Amino acid sequence: MGIIQLDAYVLLLSGGERYSFLDGLSTNKVDHSCSTVLTTTNAKIIDVVDVIEVGENLAVVGYGPYKEDVKAHLQPRILQQNVTIRDISSLNNVYVSTEEYVATQGITVSKSYLGWIIVSSKNNPLEESMSMDDFTDYRTRHLIPYQGHEITSNVHPFNCGLEHLVHEAKGCYIGQEILTRMKSRGKMGKQLIKVPINAEDATSVGYEFSLAIRRLPP
Repeated sequence: MGIIQLDAYVLLLSGGERYSFLDGLSTNKVDHSCSTVLTTTNAKIIDVVDVIEVGENLAVVGYGPYKEDVKAHLQPRILQQNVTIRDISSLNNVYVSTEEYVATQGITVSKSYLGWIIVSSKNNPLEESMSMDDFTDYRTRHLIPYQGHEITSNVHPFNCGLEHLVHEAKGCYIGQEILTRMKSRGKMGKQLIKVPINAEDATSVGYEFSLAIRRLPP
């Protein structure tokens, strides 16, 4: 359908323990490029990020306004681990494509919960081919949450349609105990659903549908 530039940050993680470091702080199994959720001890969302393998480094791509919270969450937890974090946001543009995008020289592409994340140098901007309204419509049709709308610090991953990013068979991570308990008891709280376009509690409004987070009847 198209490509749009996102308000995003890019952090570059280096060091021999970069995978285990992120794996211990997020919901998905981080042993390759993937989307994953950073959560608090109460399992509330700090940000949903795309982890992208870039040579001997990992790029962590997330929502721009949440960057300082993410840095404050990651940096103190390095301790003695072989990990360094650099903020390279000012050097890169981040886009999302709703269709598979073929990487070319100087462009990094990774499959994402949003579609395909594209990271390119500021010196190599891409042409956008859809508006934010188009992107919102794409999300409402495919039940895809986004930061500042469905993804906020008030919800946990099960609330906003991110259950598929919570790995069921990985080791300990921050927030795991609460999420595991909720899953095992089948009590995951409110859910992300499609609703009529004029719904009063809509979190995103598309051309035909809206999204909302509601408590469903048993």
